[in-house]
Amino acid sequence: MKDKTSLKVFSGSSNRALAEEIVDYLGLSLGACNLDRFSDGEIHFYIDENVRGEDVFVVQSGSTDANYHMMELFLMLDAFKRASAEHITAVIPYYSYARQDWKDRPRVPISARLMADLLEAAGANRVLTMDLHSPQIQGFFSFPVDNLVASPVLAGYVQKLKLKRLTVVSPDAGGVGRAKWFARRMDAELAIIDKRRPTPNVARVFNVIGNVSDRDVVILDDMVDTGGTLVQSVEALKKKGAKRIFAACTHGLLSGEAVSKIQKSSLEALIITNTIPQEKQLEKIVVLSVAELFGEAIKRINQGSSVSSLFE
Repeated sequence: MKDKTSLKVFSGSSNRALAEEIVDYLGLSLGACNLDRFSDGEIHFYIDENVRGEDVFVVQSGSTDANYHMMELFLMLDAFKRASAEHITAVIPYYSYARQDWKDRPRVPISARLMADLLEAAGANRVLTMDLHSPQIQGFFSFPVDNLVASPVLAGYVQKLKLKRLTVVSPDAGGVGRAKWFARRMDAELAIIDKRRPTPNVARVFNVIGNVSDRDVVILDDMVDTGGTLVQSVEALKKKGAKRIFAACTHGLLSGEAVSKIQKSSLEALIITNTIPQEKQLEKIVVLSVAELFGEAIKRINQGSSVSSLFE
């Protein structure tokens, strides 16, 4: 078991607020470093303290501007590798490009695999993330990946709502496993929405499989991006007789007109976590913190104890 004093946490620019919450939980301060840009937009980074032989954790979410923030992370990892850090963990609350994890048509990249290769080449020895879009992405890495789940945090909030005759809804077949766990935790029934996605960010809801009539409903997903699928799901559930409709997801990308769509919909509330920063408080959107989960996982990785037991 390693000494806790060897632990240092650094933050990129994508989600500094979450990184500060994490170090508060750990009783530490963020590591000293400097992130800047050259006049042509290139990223300039340097570490402002000694990290030789240290156990380093770099917190960076692939949010808002995923391409910029991932490039920033690669450069940070390279700097820590060249500064002789003993062990480097990339803490990526939201793992970008996870939706492109297989060849769904000819002549396309497997972007999630490329991300894994780039993280390894940059110097990461481990990845700590949350609710990967596809859990099998862990197999793209040749080093350990800890995939935390936000369901306990989301379930804790939903339990406080004291909903009656609850049904947990998976918005597609791929999310059934996640929804089953949530339904068992909430002592609720399970339903599935059958949908088709002809092009990226475009979905057409076809049918609701399961009992939602005269019941309160929670739609559970790993992310909300444009909000189109979510709003269509809400409309389909309303037509099937659902009463109060909530949605809970880990990653609130909320791109484009997502917020406007959600505000105008029949959704009572969207419950998300702070894996992606939300710059302002919004009506209908509740943001929960996952800092304690990440902080505890970081502590256990540093001490060489079990991370999976967090969810047993």
